[in-house]
Amino acid sequence: MKKPSEYAELFRSLGSEWKWLLRYASKYRLQIVFYVIIGLFSTAMGLGASVASKYLIDSVITRNGDTILRSAVIAVALGIAQILIGAGVSRLAGVVGTRISTEIRAGVYEHITYSKWEDIRKYHSGELLNRIEGDVGSVSTSIISYIPNIFTTSAQFLGCLAVVLYYDPTMAIFAFMSAPFLVFSSKITTRMIRKYNKESREMNGKILSFYSESIQNLQTIKAFDITKRYVEQMKVNLQLHRKIKLDHDKFSIVMSLCMSLIGLAVTYTCYGWGVYRLWQGAISYGTMTLFLQISGQLTASFSSLVSLVPSAITIATSAGRIMEITSLPLEENKDDDKAAKMEKSADENGVTIVCNNLRYTYPDGDKPVVGSATFKAQPGETIAFIGPSGEGKTTLLRLILGLVEADSGELKIKTKDGASIAVSESTRRFCSYVPQGNAIFSGTVADNLRIVRPEATDEEIVNALKTADAWNFVEELPFGINTEIKEKGVNFSEGQVQRMSIARAILRDAPIIVMDEATSALDAKTEERVLANMMKAYPNRTRIITTHRPSMLQYCTRVYAINENGTLVEIEKRF
Repeated sequence: MKKPSEYAELFRSLGSEWKWLLRYASKYRLQIVFYVIIGLFSTAMGLGASVASKYLIDSVITRNGDTILRSAVIAVALGIAQILIGAGVSRLAGVVGTRISTEIRAGVYEHITYSKWEDIRKYHSGELLNRIEGDVGSVSTSIISYIPNIFTTSAQFLGCLAVVLYYDPTMAIFAFMSAPFLVFSSKITTRMIRKYNKESREMNGKILSFYSESIQNLQTIKAFDITKRYVEQMKVNLQLHRKIKLDHDKFSIVMSLCMSLIGLAVTYTCYGWGVYRLWQGAISYGTMTLFLQISGQLTASFSSLVSLVPSAITIATSAGRIMEITSLPLEENKDDDKAAKMEKSADENGVTIVCNNLRYTYPDGDKPVVGSATFKAQPGETIAFIGPSGEGKTTLLRLILGLVEADSGELKIKTKDGASIAVSESTRRFCSYVPQGNAIFSGTVADNLRIVRPEATDEEIVNALKTADAWNFVEELPFGINTEIKEKGVNFSEGQVQRMSIARAILRDAPIIVMDEATSALDAKTEERVLANMMKAYPNRTRIITTHRPSMLQYCTRVYAINENGTLVEIEKRF
């Protein structure tokens, strides 16, 4: 049993999520208002058709020919109008709904891509996909359907109530017999639906993450002969998801059964009262028919109003999950103008990286990964960071790339004319990057290289491939640079993928080249050719590398070791 304070917190959370949703929905207020107006008009048509049916039946019984024709025409016209309006509403919902869904998905994706790297990295890619697709779908539907339904359902309820009160106030009392049960069960319903929706969304995210990760690493799974284990684990995950859905369905069925039984009792009570009033001669057959129609609609509309609560909880849960992502801090790019002014000098003369007493600790870490880093790298120099895995080499590169922000210290980029700028997301324009591991994309070889320079010509792409010692195998491909690369480059060797990644960084032609274990998959001779080509083709570029291979160090101007405390120490080169 939840305490009152826990219920209060639950409803506060729901309230904040709906406030966010309504603020977002305000952009579409004209469409929503139009949708509401059409819905209200349709509701009025339905009530009008019911009243017209009453007069039609009374006219038939009293054999009043003039009234029969007029009532029949009105009833049929209102019925047809309601059908046509319903079709128009469905079309409007489809057109506006898809537009809203597209815009929200684009907005969430944009926020994810512009969020600070160290914040967004906490989420698995499968979970992010789940929020972009599943949660956005729920929210976008609510904007065009749920919000207008609140008004149309309320209008239907009030309209039916007004008709019943006009003809027989006692009937309204019978129609509201289910109200106490609905009010009593609302707290339990709210809590349970919130619980099931949250569990279902989270489990679905885990399943998507498992799908994504296992399929991407299928080669490794097969190589270790652990396919069966992964298949069994997926079955376990799906069974857990199934259990959550079955528990939700069971609760929904029980609540629906109770509502149906109460609704049936209300309907028969209203029916009995109508028969009694008809027996007394207090009402006509037409009024009796109207009572049966309206009492059912009144009960149904009241139930629909109550059923809006579970839907509101489902929508709020999805909105909360989107809020969590869209509230992540964004990269500011506050120095873009300053960086742009430095770009020409940087391209022509290169840049110098100056680092003094840099310190950084990951938000979820308990000690500095980079404890004290001081170095200087000038145009034409190659600086190497070495040390055991996990001691901060890649983190130092992330600091240089502006992916994470240092806790303290100085990290600047300077140009020959004396201008300087603190490293941030704005200074990435000065960097080319060869990441550790496989970083190839689907598409053609040319597509992969043009990611960093869309305007690059085929000749420039070929030259970059030659510099990276990749043209010898690309040239032999069925379609050359227009050959398709399959997902994760499975139709290429690791060394070939690595050389294409290096070619992409070369094509970028940025003042700084950052290489994270960039030649780990290359043999010594290929590695030597690649580095010699880069130094010859781009003599004024500043090169920053991490490596475990001693052979790489002969190309370096200075070598720095990172010890277990994250301290950077220059070491003497020995070849």
